[in-house]
Amino acid sequence: SGVASKNGLYATSSTSAPLMFRSSTSILTSSQFGSRFQSTDADAAAAAPKVKAPPMVYISGEEMTHYTTQLLLQQWVEPYFDTSSWEKYDLSCKSRDDTDDQVLSDAVEAGKRVGAIFKEPTITPSAIQVQEMGLKKAWGSPNGAMRRGWNGITISRDTIHIEGIELGYKNQVLFERHAVGGEYGAGWNEVGAGTLLTTYIPKDGGAPFVVDKRDLTDNHNVCVVYHNPYDNVRDLAHLFFNRCLDAKVTPYIVTKKTVFKWQEGFWATMKKVFDESYKDEFLKQGLLDRSGGDLQHLISDAATMQLIRWTDGGFGMAAHNYDGDMLTDQIAQVHRSPGFITSNLVGKSDDGSLIKEFEASHGTVTDLWLDHLAGKETSLNPLGLVEALLGAMAHSAQLELDTNPKDAEAKKVHAFVSN
Repeated sequence: SGVASKNGLYATSSTSAPLMFRSSTSILTSSQFGSRFQSTDADAAAAAPKVKAPPMVYISGEEMTHYTTQLLLQQWVEPYFDTSSWEKYDLSCKSRDDTDDQVLSDAVEAGKRVGAIFKEPTITPSAIQVQEMGLKKAWGSPNGAMRRGWNGITISRDTIHIEGIELGYKNQVLFERHAVGGEYGAGWNEVGAGTLLTTYIPKDGGAPFVVDKRDLTDNHNVCVVYHNPYDNVRDLAHLFFNRCLDAKVTPYIVTKKTVFKWQEGFWATMKKVFDESYKDEFLKQGLLDRSGGDLQHLISDAATMQLIRWTDGGFGMAAHNYDGDMLTDQIAQVHRSPGFITSNLVGKSDDGSLIKEFEASHGTVTDLWLDHLAGKETSLNPLGLVEALLGAMAHSAQLELDTNPKDAEAKKVHAFVSN
C-alpha cells in the first residue's frame, strides 16, 4: 500500500509490498550524476551474473530512512551487484551505546582507508531520547568526528532535478559549505561577573598574547569560543570553481565580512584562487554575464533574499560552515523538500586523494517511522537517499579505476556503475 505524493513520486511502507518510485515521465534523471532510474526486471537481473562492487564503507542508521534504504538495496542494488566487499558499520544509538562509541571510531578509520562512504541518516539523541532508549549518555553527532577524521573540506549540497517535474529551481543550484570550524566545535560555559581572556599560545614557542579581553558585568553570561581553520579554503575554492564550470553555473561567495571582519580571509582566498586559475575560463564560457563580469561577494543577508528571487537557478554559492548550514536549508525549502538536495562531504586523505561521504540532507524522518510502526500508510521521497547511494558507488568505482587504470574488470565495473 502506498500513498502518492503530489509530485508523482511515492514509496510504499507496507512490509509486504514492493518498493515503488514513480514519476509522470517514468524516468527520473539525476542532475548530478546523469543517471537514469527506471523500473527493472528482477527476474532478468537474477539470471545475469552480478557485478562485483568495489570496496565501500556503508554506515547504517535507523528509523524510516533505514527501512527505506534497505528496500533500495534489496530491490535496486543487490539483484545486480555483489556487495560483499562493502564494510558495514551500524551507527544506530543502540550500537553506539553498546560499543561505547567504538563503532564510530572504527567507521571513521575505515572511511579514511577506503575513501568512499555511504551514510544513512542517524539520530543524535536528545536528553529525552537517552531516557526513552535507555542509553548510557547522550552520544554526540557523528558528523563532527567524520569531518575531522576525513580532513573535511566542504559539504556539497546541490539541487536534484527530475525530467517532467518542475520543482523550486528550474536549473541546478550548487552550494559548498565549509566543512570545519565555526560554532559547531565551540567551547562554552556559563559564568558570572568577571573578566574573560582568550589567550593564544603559539605552537612554535613564540610569546603568548591575548586575542580578546572583555569584562563581564552581568551575573549570568554564556561565553563561547570557536575558530575557523583556513588552511583548506584553497582546496574548497578549487573544488567549488571546478564544479561550477562543469555545471555551467555562476559562482558567488557568501560571508558577513562587513560585520564579522575576521571572515575577510575566506573571501580573499576564494577571490585569489579565482583570479589566478579560473576567471578567464568563466569569462570565455559567459558564466559571469549575470554577475558583472567578475566573482561577486554576497553578504549573507542578501544571499537569503536572492535564494528566493533567483528561482531560475544556474548559480553556485560557497560559505562558512554555519551560514552554509542555514542557507542550504533555505534552498531545500525553495526546491520543495530536503529530499530534493544532496549532501556530500569531501575530505582529503594523507596521500592527497579525495575522501567522499554521501548521505541524504534530511534526518531519519521519525514521524513517518512512528506512523509505519502504527500500521499507517506513509509516503517518503527517496531521491536524496538514491543520489547518495549512487554517488558513493560511483566514487568507489572511480577510486578502483584510478588505482588500476589498465585493469579490464575495473573499467567494466566503472562503466556499469556510471550507467
